[in-house]
Amino acid sequence: MILAAGFGTRLGPLTRLRPKPMLPICGAPLVRWAVWWLRHHGIREVVVNLHHMGEQIEAELGDGRDLDVSISYSHEAGMILGTGGGLRHARHLLEQDADTPIVVVNGKIMLDLDLAAVLARHAETGAEATMVLRPDPAASRWGSLRLAPDGRVGELLQARPEHGPPAPEPLGPPLMFTGVHVFQPRFLDRIPPEGEQCVVRTAYRELFHEGQGLFGYETRDYWWEHSTVERYLQGVRNVLAGRAALAHAQVSLRGVDASAALDPTAQVTGPVWIGPGAKVGAGAKVGPDVQVGAGAALAGGVTVRRAVVWPGCVVEQDVSDAVVTPAGIVRAGDRAVGSATGQA
Repeated sequence: MILAAGFGTRLGPLTRLRPKPMLPICGAPLVRWAVWWLRHHGIREVVVNLHHMGEQIEAELGDGRDLDVSISYSHEAGMILGTGGGLRHARHLLEQDADTPIVVVNGKIMLDLDLAAVLARHAETGAEATMVLRPDPAASRWGSLRLAPDGRVGELLQARPEHGPPAPEPLGPPLMFTGVHVFQPRFLDRIPPEGEQCVVRTAYRELFHEGQGLFGYETRDYWWEHSTVERYLQGVRNVLAGRAALAHAQVSLRGVDASAALDPTAQVTGPVWIGPGAKVGAGAKVGPDVQVGAGAALAGGVTVRRAVVWPGCVVEQDVSDAVVTPAGIVRAGDRAVGSATGQA
């Protein structure tokens, strides 16, 4: 299941134009990257939950046939249900049988995680649930977890289990939940039956306090979430710089598409990604760290650095450290769309 129903409020004006899983990176939105990743690891049946601007996501993915998967949708009308409530609402689409594990990934992330290794560890330990965790300097600030030497979760949100055998000491360093997890279908019974629910603070907390059945898998592979304008821009820079391997990619990760039209006097400084049908005018300076979407146009003489230009947009003034959208330019911290030079 791909969790794709959030409001994305920290993205400011961007979330009024696209839901977070529809932020484009190298010509494909995050939610398509998530499907590619799942398909790369052998998963063919995918459920996506929808709420805020969900119609964009459904239009992008369709029934999944062009992605070689089968996609079903769980529509959350009215109140958004959260990570736990969303799983509960989609249960009829998720359960195949009592023994087949369910994989969940957040639709706002890009990652290089070896899912096959996670599934193997989940099976070896006999876990009811396995959370994929990663080192992060801010782990304690956001709610950390720590692993015991045997891989069990020995501390959850600074708490220790209330029942069951104590976790072997010493516990490892604080880790952060990646938003990727694997669990057995019976785990869904732990989600409260009504209302908005956080799966960590409900189902995971209950399983954790039983003192058994909850394991963690620590990864140091590339992982990035795109919850703010700053993090979105940095995520694009990460891909352009080659910090992510993205073996599941179905598109080029950098360079100039053969169908793009660049004036001979334009200057391009890599790394960049310039998409199909894009146009760069005379004397324009593009790069470094620039993504130009399909069909976008950069006027002559403009300078664009450390920026993302969405498909079909026109750039008529210098832009740096910003996202150019059809409604205008959005910079980190903006609460309203800026200049109208991004109009398609």
